[in-house]
Amino acid sequence: MTRTILHSDMNNCYASIERKLDPSLVGKRLVVCGSARDRHSIVLAKSYEAKAFGVKTGDSLFEAKMKCPGLVAVKPHYDEYFKFSKLAHKIYYSYTNQVEPFGLDECWLDVTGSEKLFGSGETIAHEIKERIKKELGITVSIGVSYNKIFAKLGSDLKKPDAVTVISKNDFKEIVWPLSTDAIIGIGSKTKKKLMYMNINTLGDLAKADVNLLKRKLGIRGLYLWQYANGYDTSEVCDYYHRDKIKSISRGVTTKADLSSYDEVKKIFEELAIEVSKKLIEEDLKAGGVRITIRDKNLDYVRFQKVFTETSISALRLNDKAMELFKERYDFKEAIRSLTISAINLTRNTKTEQLSLFAPKKVIKDDRLEKVFNEIREKFGKDKIGYLGLELNSKMPEKPSVVTLPSGFKNMI
Repeated sequence: MTRTILHSDMNNCYASIERKLDPSLVGKRLVVCGSARDRHSIVLAKSYEAKAFGVKTGDSLFEAKMKCPGLVAVKPHYDEYFKFSKLAHKIYYSYTNQVEPFGLDECWLDVTGSEKLFGSGETIAHEIKERIKKELGITVSIGVSYNKIFAKLGSDLKKPDAVTVISKNDFKEIVWPLSTDAIIGIGSKTKKKLMYMNINTLGDLAKADVNLLKRKLGIRGLYLWQYANGYDTSEVCDYYHRDKIKSISRGVTTKADLSSYDEVKKIFEELAIEVSKKLIEEDLKAGGVRITIRDKNLDYVRFQKVFTETSISALRLNDKAMELFKERYDFKEAIRSLTISAINLTRNTKTEQLSLFAPKKVIKDDRLEKVFNEIREKFGKDKIGYLGLELNSKMPEKPSVVTLPSGFKNMI
């Protein structure tokens, strides 16, 4: 049976919500950044008016103002963004119980079983688009297709306030002429690797030798070939009915054995950043940390510690991991591998976020982590880190991600 999948994307989410909160910003060249006063602050989002002047997400505020005279900068209001996200989800759930968030501003919906009640996928998409505009005062772009990959692509193709349909009958005409990085899963590094193989468009990718792709890119090459050919069969995972994740871990076997506390700390810092990123993606908080240490003789030990307050902060995860390491580990042998795990996970509810009993430092660290994560998501993990974190540590280029239970695909 052919499925009907929607992907809804709030247009310029942060900037649009800021304008909804302050109508005087409508029509102005607007950016949302970590600090509206610090010229070194990073642009997290921009309005179409600012974009027309060449302002890019990731520019420093100073660079953005040089490009765009009369630019207005505002700080992010994450609580409001969460509020609007939840309101949009409420609308989505009035059409289907299969809703999968992808960040704050995007969602997949499987409406295959809803078409007899509400009409075709395209009809449902137009209705959702108009409801969000009327009830929330912001616009969305929605892609309609028979799989998640093409639905996501459809929402990207036409903005703002639009519906784009990609069907089994016409996907080759719409999708194949596009650059390879038009679909989710292909970033700049993979695009370059494909270009070296003379693969420049999604059509080239679809027609490529799948065995060659597997040799060059591993199993990921097969997945990308399937995506380009429209063979994606991944399901829309209902956010509120998923198996409970028991822990989120990031572990590495280092390029060289670790023989000092400073080397261990640098590895833990990078691992903690990746664990924190996954916590934010899954909308979870850690209630403790566990570390696993394997020495050069391949003997291993594990230690864990419970937090007094839940947190998503990489700083907190790293600090507690190092405390555990120094308190419990007898550092006699060089270390071959390290793993850091967020444990005792709880859903990151609004009640927790606004808790009056949480120490101010924990709340501040969590909010800071969200800003850091936005920057890393948009511009790469090397764009921002913590003071003293050296990029030439003994970390391998691609450490492994482990998310439990194993029902979730690991995106590396």
